[in-house]
Amino acid sequence: MAGHSKWANIQHRKGRQDEKRGAAFSKLAKEVTVAAKMGGGDPGFNPRLRMAIDKAKAVNMPKDKIDNAIKKGTGELEGVSYEEVRYEGYGIGGAAVMVDCLTDNRTRTVADVRHAFSKYGGNLGTDGSVAFMFKHCGQFIFAPGTSEDALMDAALEAGAEDVQTNEDGSIEVLSSQADFVTVKDALEKAGFTAEFAEVTMKPLNESPLAGDDAVRMQKLLDVLDSLDDVQEVYTTAVMDDAE
Repeated sequence: MAGHSKWANIQHRKGRQDEKRGAAFSKLAKEVTVAAKMGGGDPGFNPRLRMAIDKAKAVNMPKDKIDNAIKKGTGELEGVSYEEVRYEGYGIGGAAVMVDCLTDNRTRTVADVRHAFSKYGGNLGTDGSVAFMFKHCGQFIFAPGTSEDALMDAALEAGAEDVQTNEDGSIEVLSSQADFVTVKDALEKAGFTAEFAEVTMKPLNESPLAGDDAVRMQKLLDVLDSLDDVQEVYTTAVMDDAE
């Protein structure tokens, strides 16, 4: 597994997420609402809702806001109806980008996403144009210095699909999307808490960018991520200046 800058990029990504915690409340509330609407309001029987609640708690979202978002999803409270939409495109240097949205106005959302791509050096593609470059899976990143043998034993016993050690010493555990919560719980019970854990679209190959290209790509990603209707942005780009 390549990834000479895997740990630096993960830390960089976490830092950017922390900076945006306040703005995250509305997006997380949307995800909680949609998850509850699709799978019911009990996180014990709804893995997607459980993950959404965990994310909300991680940014200290008040419990009443989480509860209200669940009630909007189950119909106990009146709320906006959102639909899931995915847009695909290309950024700087041909790096692939996928943008997952929750929206109540698809026309507005596609216009905003298209504008961001065109203004910041990318272009919006067609459905399926880059999806094949990603794998939908659970991803856990553990800090350099974690016991590789012990983690591998625990991960495989928990039902993980793969364990990879990167050149920088960080360790990556992959699971199926469906097994994410089960693997996460089992790893934590075994004493392993990931620095970064989520269901993601993992790029099958990376597109290294440096210098001005990296700066321009990061700007595009930040602008996309700042859009109200955008929930997640995935890319094959790896910015070498992320430290």
